[in-house]
Amino acid sequence: MTLPGEVGVDVMAFRRREGEFFDVLETRSPEAREEALMAALSAHVAQARAQAPYYARVLQHVDPDEVNSRAALARLPLTRKSDLIMLQAGRPPFGELIAIPPGRLARIFVSPGPIYDPEAPGRDFFRFGRALFATGLRAGQILHNTFSYHFTPAGAMMENGARALGCAVVPAGPGNLELQARAIAHLRSHCYAGTPEFLKAILEKGEELGLDLSSLRRGHVTGGAYTAALRTWYAERGLTVLQSYGTADLGLVAYESEAREGLILDEFVIVEIVRPGTGEPLPEGEVGEVVVTLLVPEYPLIRFATGDLSAILPGQSPCGRTNMRIRGWLGRADQATKVRGMFVRPEQIAELARRFPGLGRLRLVVSRERDHDTMTLSVEAASPDPALAARLAEALQAVTKLRGDVTLVPPGTLPNDGRVIEDLRTVE
Repeated sequence: MTLPGEVGVDVMAFRRREGEFFDVLETRSPEAREEALMAALSAHVAQARAQAPYYARVLQHVDPDEVNSRAALARLPLTRKSDLIMLQAGRPPFGELIAIPPGRLARIFVSPGPIYDPEAPGRDFFRFGRALFATGLRAGQILHNTFSYHFTPAGAMMENGARALGCAVVPAGPGNLELQARAIAHLRSHCYAGTPEFLKAILEKGEELGLDLSSLRRGHVTGGAYTAALRTWYAERGLTVLQSYGTADLGLVAYESEAREGLILDEFVIVEIVRPGTGEPLPEGEVGEVVVTLLVPEYPLIRFATGDLSAILPGQSPCGRTNMRIRGWLGRADQATKVRGMFVRPEQIAELARRFPGLGRLRLVVSRERDHDTMTLSVEAASPDPALAARLAEALQAVTKLRGDVTLVPPGTLPNDGRVIEDLRTVE
């Protein structure tokens, strides 16, 4: 895979500097980076129009040579993550957004929705090696990877990143706390990858079993809220646990360094913060929707609107990396929300309503109890039938791939405000 961010960089110098930075791209001047990204952008738009039929249609009146600045980029249309289900259903399997035949892909993932996510052949297609390096993972160490390897890409994302660094990977996947703790104790794993709260559960199980988990000194977390309480809990035990922000479609977008002052953008994305519901870029510091242009030729996403909220931080990270920073995940611009590493969408709640005709309004409430995400589906029903509640709970798990409670309430109880997902978790 040719990396467009290498434009303007001495390729012979494109190497990791052990103990400091992942590569020389991280410390180039902001002016050199912007020049390289804008030069790559124009070529990227041309390539996307030529090889991805979706962009041939959407950008048919765009001159790629003129898309060489952020102002020009902002004039291009958005492609929303929330539209992928419809686009892919109409033109399977990828809505004609990819620029490579599906049979030449390394993997095809199935995320809830369903949304199909491609992985092209390559050493670290999703680019998480950079984030793991910033966490402190080094060649010859062992990563204990608790992200799922089933259908969704998070497990492969972390594994590919660790393998690119020269590390062994324990493909643990989620669940089974005792086996997780015993494997870490026996294998002497150095670093954890998974959701923020699951590491705490593993460590507590290890303590309960009297196991020595002292080899595990670092963790890389994503896919859930990394709260101040969790940060404090890990810090009090001498663990360095840092987070990243990415999506199944984009791979890595931004990552935390040990400076712990915001998330530093990956070197192969162009990020805009736009006013929700529009494509209008907002000034630095303003909270808005994260829009990403992915400079990867096989999946040339251009102005991809994630539905996530964040803001650009002023200045540079004290760690020495010079790229722009964002505040991290600040919520959703739409009603879709991430629960235990999986997105739950309004379309899924509508599917439940279709499966159970005759019900009133439905509302899924997401909250946190003791550092764990919880879901409760409130449903207007004519009578409090326990059998109906049990069937709804089974359907909720089948549709979302997540367990949740169901509460039946009298008709007319839920507000008539159009909201079907309510996220009560506090962003810290």
